[in-house]
Amino acid sequence: MIAGVLKETAPGERRVGLVPSALPLLAKAGIEVVIESGAGLAAGFPDSAFQAKGVRVLERRPEVLEAARILVQVRPLAGGPEAPVALEGMGREHVLVGLLDPLGAPAGIKALAERGTTAFALELIPRITRAQAMDVLSSAATVTGYKAVLLAAAALPQMFPMLMTAGGTLAPARVLVIGAGVAGLQAIATAKRLGAVVQAYDVRKAVKEQVESLGAKFVELPLDAGDAQDKGGYARAMDESFYRRQRETMAKVVASSEVVIATAAVPGKRAPVLITAEMVEAMPPGAVIVDVAAEQGGNCELTRAGETVTHGAVTILGPVNLPATVPGHASQMHGRNVASFLGLLVAGGELHIDLEDEIVRETLVARDGEVVHPRVREALGLPAVASSAAAP
Repeated sequence: MIAGVLKETAPGERRVGLVPSALPLLAKAGIEVVIESGAGLAAGFPDSAFQAKGVRVLERRPEVLEAARILVQVRPLAGGPEAPVALEGMGREHVLVGLLDPLGAPAGIKALAERGTTAFALELIPRITRAQAMDVLSSAATVTGYKAVLLAAAALPQMFPMLMTAGGTLAPARVLVIGAGVAGLQAIATAKRLGAVVQAYDVRKAVKEQVESLGAKFVELPLDAGDAQDKGGYARAMDESFYRRQRETMAKVVASSEVVIATAAVPGKRAPVLITAEMVEAMPPGAVIVDVAAEQGGNCELTRAGETVTHGAVTILGPVNLPATVPGHASQMHGRNVASFLGLLVAGGELHIDLEDEIVRETLVARDGEVVHPRVREALGLPAVASSAAAP
């Protein structure tokens, strides 16, 4: 079985789908690897690093498509399936593995299905113990939380730690992290390392202990969130009346913060608006909001994805694809996650798509010309798939 690593085609994407250190995992499964020349260069992995591990380097994308059955790319559909090279050359003989945004942009999955390509969307890996080594979202969120705090520190007109100086005592920055998933927890840890006083809020009260273990204060609001998380541990979407009451009770906490890192997101849904323009106007002059939910619409109503907005004396950053800004370590984690996933699909050099396996079943989105994942079909307005359409 040959897996081919393609160059990223999305603007600004500097990661690579597999890294040299992950190749021994693939060899155990009987997977040979070929790579498009230069695919790892932006992440700090030159062709020579792959060649040293026995990988064949092919000069052009069509050569990889011809040689490989399994195709690996970080974000093959970013920019939409209509992008000139997004799906070019992919066909029924290929199995595509990557971040496919199946719930946010399901049209890409439909386009893959129309080509007959079998596709696995790694965003849909269930959060179960057995799948931890394949959890690409947690890997990406680790980088996102870390980098968001660095962006805030660079934009804030003061330093994060308390310092005793010849010019007097400098008070520490007051940081609020909204959302205590993987990105939020990493943001808390990074802000604490830089010396800030950190508070955090999440609708899921179950994360309070994790927040406090990192040295932050958990903000408790007098709101009944009910069952605020799904079986995978992700936050559930709440109704608008809940978010309105949440904004009202959170206003004082936001107003007392010099930095807000907003990470609240619900998979496949628009990010909830938690910070209004009125709340921004109440923040201290020079305050900074880093809204890492910008690509999903943003937690702040003033956020613009990919832009920096100044509202009064407050700076609002809407960064997109932060993992690509730390491509070396982001690729290292992502690549090992992908290698672990491929080890589930391939044994003894043979492809086995076992739909009895929860991980395989939940990530398979297209096969035999059909969109086969129930949630993706629902997002596309398609009727429920017949059981035979997803049979092995």
